[in-house]
Amino acid sequence: MGLENDCPYIIGRGRRGKLNLITDVPGVKVGHVTVRNGNVNTGVTAVLPHGGNIFRNKVAAGCAIINGFGKTMGLMQVEELGTIETPIVLTNTLSIGIAASGLIRYMLEQNPEIGVTTGTVNPIVAECNDGPLSDLRGLHIKEEYVYQAIESASTVFEEGCVGGGTGMRTMGIKAGIGSSSRIVGIDGKDYTLGCLVQSNFGAFGDLVIAGDPIGQRISDALNDAKKDRGSIVIILATDIPMSDRQLRRLSMRAAAGIGRMGGYYSNGSGDVAIAFSTARTIPHEQDGSFIELTQILDDCLDPVFKMAAEAVEEAITSALWHADTMKGIGGKVVKSLKDYMKEEGVEPRS
Repeated sequence: MGLENDCPYIIGRGRRGKLNLITDVPGVKVGHVTVRNGNVNTGVTAVLPHGGNIFRNKVAAGCAIINGFGKTMGLMQVEELGTIETPIVLTNTLSIGIAASGLIRYMLEQNPEIGVTTGTVNPIVAECNDGPLSDLRGLHIKEEYVYQAIESASTVFEEGCVGGGTGMRTMGIKAGIGSSSRIVGIDGKDYTLGCLVQSNFGAFGDLVIAGDPIGQRISDALNDAKKDRGSIVIILATDIPMSDRQLRRLSMRAAAGIGRMGGYYSNGSGDVAIAFSTARTIPHEQDGSFIELTQILDDCLDPVFKMAAEAVEEAITSALWHADTMKGIGGKVVKSLKDYMKEEGVEPRS
């Protein structure tokens, strides 16, 4: 859970939550379905903002398109209305449609009023390309995988080569799903900020961990360099009362965490961040025309922004540290960070 004790890197100075996972934010749960069979290395990850009916009790949200080479679904309405009303589903690039269909069916079963006595539903699905390690064209994701990921969601979950992160790599090194959390003290009270990433970005040789350019040493040892390709989806959750405008600002700070790892939002990279707050829910329907909303002062956001950048950096590192070497299509092998360090004799630098 989070970075393990055997990891030689310490990311930042912030206090970590109990599990060092996004689920340290009260109510948040994560579930995976992993599909591995020969040339197929893919899956689905679902992030639930709370354990209740998300359509009937939405959460405030914001998002940032850091670089728009991606195929996400549902973010246009998040930008317009500032709420999330479904679980967030992560999968591979060409499975956006089937994942959205599964998520819609799930929401229709949970809410028979959708499309009858009330409006439609806005499914949120995001993706990264697992093509080099999985049979992307085979369209192996099924609607029921979305159901299974949602229904299996828990506060404790695996990282690395699981769920939507199964076939992912970062800076040419095997990666996947990673997570972390930070505690933020505000007015004498502790709040939590959590992060989950589906990490699949960057050029081989560019990796930096905790200020250590270890990727360059791995590249030098192998006398190899590759073009930047891939994407990253970042989800930030918090129990700090924040408006959708402030959450949009928070999601933009995810870029700082990517940059610390050596990423530069290349032409072909889809770098997307989604942030939500569980501090309150927003009812789909209610008697009366007004609701009272509490939010943190903008002048007090700096510690939150700082911890967001740190949490993103650690979540990406955790995605790398928990991943295992994988063989994909045509015998293509993408090694894990641990194996590179062991086999090439590349030691970390403090």
